[in-house]
Amino acid sequence: MLMSLFFSTAAFSLTPDDVNQPKLLRDGFFLSGEDGTLTRQPDSEQWLFELDLAVSDGRSTINAGDKLEVLPSAALEKLTADANQHFNKSYRLWGTVTKYDKKNFIFPVYFLPLSNAKPAATKAEQADNSKQQVRPSINEPNDELKIPQRILDKLKSRPIIRTEQLKKGMELKEDSILADRTGFIVKQDDGQYVFTLDAFGRNMEQISFPLLPCQILELAVHEQSGVLENIRFRAAGILTQYKGNNYFLLERAVCVYSYGNFTN
Repeated sequence: MLMSLFFSTAAFSLTPDDVNQPKLLRDGFFLSGEDGTLTRQPDSEQWLFELDLAVSDGRSTINAGDKLEVLPSAALEKLTADANQHFNKSYRLWGTVTKYDKKNFIFPVYFLPLSNAKPAATKAEQADNSKQQVRPSINEPNDELKIPQRILDKLKSRPIIRTEQLKKGMELKEDSILADRTGFIVKQDDGQYVFTLDAFGRNMEQISFPLLPCQILELAVHEQSGVLENIRFRAAGILTQYKGNNYFLLERAVCVYSYGNFTN
């Protein structure tokens, strides 16, 4: 007989403690091209993305200027390589938001580098330029179509994508999927949780992947805290790589109890 408990971002109960928690975007919410600045924590491998504008998932909103940690991934490796080559570290970022321990994180999947637009000319400069330009009169056939000044101001203030980087951004390696693999979630001495594949008693080298913070991991760890022995989980998620190390982002976890007759 097998019993399983399914964890997903779509189903979880709200506890009284949640009322006092900080406003967070929901786990699994997708950032669709948000502009911001990439910064690195001093003396650390931690990278943060500071949002230019507020972001809402329809239920909660985080403010402009808020900084979210960017999770280790193949996209982050490309992103940091680009950032280290340019003084300007403004980007348009796509990725999945995760939630863990009352914090939001970003698992990036794609990015485009941005360049700051040139500052708008002063009124004196605009007057100077207008004197030097010959404009057709209103009644002439070549009369130009005038764009309202408010529209011009908006266009001048918008970030410009660095076109020379478009091809590099498109070349991001795809992350792979690890599906329906059974294993254990183990907390290491440094506090890092890893997913260790179950060898089912065979004399095989143990393979472990550090787990990235997300709500599925938080729920799984909470469930495991109520039992004495490690629980087997049948897991699925995204396997990514950063600086030669593999990382695992859980998207589904099924907690499996065998009661002595577990087979797979």
